[in-house]
Amino acid sequence: MSKRVAVVTGSNKGIGLAIVRALCKNFDGDVFVTARDEGRGQQAIKDLEKENLHPKFHQLDVTSKESIGKLKEFLEKNYGGLDVLVNNAGMAFKSNSTAPFSEQAEVSLACNYFGTVDVCDALFPLLRPHSRVVHVASRAGTMALGYMGKELAKKFRSSTLTQSELNALMNQFVSDVKAGHHKANGWPDWAYGTSKLGAIALTAVQFRAMAGDSREDILINCCCPGLVATDMFPKGSKTPDQGAETPAYLAMLPVNTGKPQGEFLGEKKVIPWLTDGAGMSFKPL
Repeated sequence: MSKRVAVVTGSNKGIGLAIVRALCKNFDGDVFVTARDEGRGQQAIKDLEKENLHPKFHQLDVTSKESIGKLKEFLEKNYGGLDVLVNNAGMAFKSNSTAPFSEQAEVSLACNYFGTVDVCDALFPLLRPHSRVVHVASRAGTMALGYMGKELAKKFRSSTLTQSELNALMNQFVSDVKAGHHKANGWPDWAYGTSKLGAIALTAVQFRAMAGDSREDILINCCCPGLVATDMFPKGSKTPDQGAETPAYLAMLPVNTGKPQGEFLGEKKVIPWLTDGAGMSFKPL
């Protein structure tokens, strides 16, 4: 039997590194730190080695299909499959950024949504029975949904939404922003929140698509780690290790537990968002 393996994207620091730390302590296999910059990734390995933890490293840029392809080839050759995938890689523009909103929309979705899609499209064929997939999203996604036009929001909540349709919606947001009429078409003035809504909706889409798969007990969920003090959000009230608790919990769900499946969680509890008005009691940060 091939050795088990877990991959955490964007994990050389912050929440991602904390998820790797948690998995190194609890997962019965190899755990991979991934990062765009090899030097930073190797430094993360050295830091965890000082804690007597022994992760491995592989370079990964989720916005590069070539980079994703190299990781896939490596996993196929060395492990013959994949057991845990945590899509943590993400970015956010600072609130005082002077970048045009069109740039913020395109860059945010390229990393936070389409990067996750491309990683999943490449690595899902490698998932073994009983695998666990976790997308690190944010309550910002449900908040963004609350600021959308009702007809547009219905599309994201649709129980028949497909991945190609969701991809088209996310591309439409970028196109509408560039054309200057995103507000008129029901979109919020919020690239980060929209990108994270995409990740949440993707979870439900992938769960439905996986329902007829012959591989048993593959669970796909997403979560909000909470307000974690990181480079992305320095004023967070949680430590990275606290933020890693829910993602690590989902990554380590016991065999044949059956649920949660296709859900959005925070503090290890399901956050409803598919019904109108659900999860909308939050305000933009």
